[in-house]
Amino acid sequence: MRRWIDRLTACGLALACVGGVGGVATEALAQKSGGTLRVYHRDNPPSASIHEEATNSTVIPFMSVFNNLVLYDQGVAQNSMESIRPDLADSWTWNADKSKLTMKLHAGVAWHDGKPFTAKDVACTFDLLTGKAEAKLRRNPRSSWYTNLDRVEASGDLEAVFHLKRPQPSFIALLASGYTPIYPCHVPAAQMRTKPVGTGPFKFVEFKPNEGIKLARNPDYWKKGRPYLDAIEYTIIPNRSTAMLAFQSGRIDLTFPWEVTIPLMKDIKTQAPTAVCQVSSMNNSVNLIVNRDKPPFDNPDIRKAMLLALDRKAFVDILNQGNAQLGGTMAPLPDGVWGMPQAMLDAIPGYGPDVAKNREEARAIMRKAGYGPDKRLPVKVAARNIALYRDPAVIFADQIKEVYFDAELDVIDTSAWFVRVGRKDYAVGLNTTGNGIDDPDQNYFENFACGSERNYTGYCNREIEPLFAAQSVELDADKRKRLVWEIDRKLLEDGARPIVMWNSAATCHQAHVKGYVAQVNSVYNGFRFEDVWLDK
Repeated sequence: MRRWIDRLTACGLALACVGGVGGVATEALAQKSGGTLRVYHRDNPPSASIHEEATNSTVIPFMSVFNNLVLYDQGVAQNSMESIRPDLADSWTWNADKSKLTMKLHAGVAWHDGKPFTAKDVACTFDLLTGKAEAKLRRNPRSSWYTNLDRVEASGDLEAVFHLKRPQPSFIALLASGYTPIYPCHVPAAQMRTKPVGTGPFKFVEFKPNEGIKLARNPDYWKKGRPYLDAIEYTIIPNRSTAMLAFQSGRIDLTFPWEVTIPLMKDIKTQAPTAVCQVSSMNNSVNLIVNRDKPPFDNPDIRKAMLLALDRKAFVDILNQGNAQLGGTMAPLPDGVWGMPQAMLDAIPGYGPDVAKNREEARAIMRKAGYGPDKRLPVKVAARNIALYRDPAVIFADQIKEVYFDAELDVIDTSAWFVRVGRKDYAVGLNTTGNGIDDPDQNYFENFACGSERNYTGYCNREIEPLFAAQSVELDADKRKRLVWEIDRKLLEDGARPIVMWNSAATCHQAHVKGYVAQVNSVYNGFRFEDVWLDK
């Protein structure tokens, strides 16, 4: 742990770890400018405001409108502390105990409307995220990321100082996510939902619901020579099969990231053999959100019976032809860093491989509660109306019928999904969780901490929560990992957000698309597109 903290500090001071700087310069000799990157989009984004949304439906098309203070290297597949690079911040330094982070900002940066970027914009952004600003975000899904942030001080136009309440070495990893763009002080939050203004390589042009999103090259981008593309156009194609046909015919350059299932990828490679496809687990889990506050799942025995009914391997085999992983609340190896050992996972009730035994126990619980083959318990299974949710929801509904549930699918449009989930208008939902970064600080404080906006079920365990802070301040990597495994085990045993499996899927692009690298442990951090170019 100490090694990567020292390495990170050195990177901030000297920029010595901007790996591949020389290599990038060499590659640039062959790069071409111009052209429009055509991407298919799976649905309508709820809005264009990244800070107010909890979906890559917003991050993917709008990340390139903005800049971060720091950013995960867009050319490195696995996000890590070692792959964090300067963006709006030229350099950064920590104080001795890692409770104060000072960032020197890049001079001469302008917003798309021509106004200058300064440290006040950094302070304004984090005042919004911590609820200190007079203006308020409509939703603040990642407020839990910044509970340890006391304040941000603009000490001059080009220096921002982050004051933390306690040491948090991995705080900078939160800043590197695509979920953490810097917003302008002078643009109202409401405008950012429909006409966002950033400092990024592309400017917002238009968003037509059910049609598409258009971005144009920022001719005054502060990174000289970037971007290479003239424009990016996202075409909204809700039907996955239709989208794949558009890609195979050459009308689309890049699929919506990780929307290509393993069977679809095999078909693409047959129909478009020159296409380039990458498969990864993308730090996205299929999980259940269970409403513990109303029947039938206010009864812990009924919850337990439902979970014992799951055959997790069947999900993997059916949805991914065996090409997916089982794990706990942290992404499993090899794409993830913090996943618990398989033997530890198998020892947790309901997660072991003996499905027949688990289901017999579940049926006994249900019979004790008064249910059986002739008296089944009706339940609606909520699912967002995209294939990533619908397909596993069908399998889940079928599996719990084995233990005397009578399950019916309740399919909900994306525009209403987060509203329904937020007001807990469901009994059980088939959900997916894409972690913004592969770090326990993000996952635990966002998804499982008492009072977090993205803790959809309202789960709260005051005995586990102190461990969240304990792992966050731990500087020894091995000790931190053991703490993370202990937290993971407790969350799974408690049924906080039961994990079904970790998704694997592919992202495909045409051979003429160059410079795009799909990141393997996040679906939110790899869409700046300033280094992407078209070889045609």
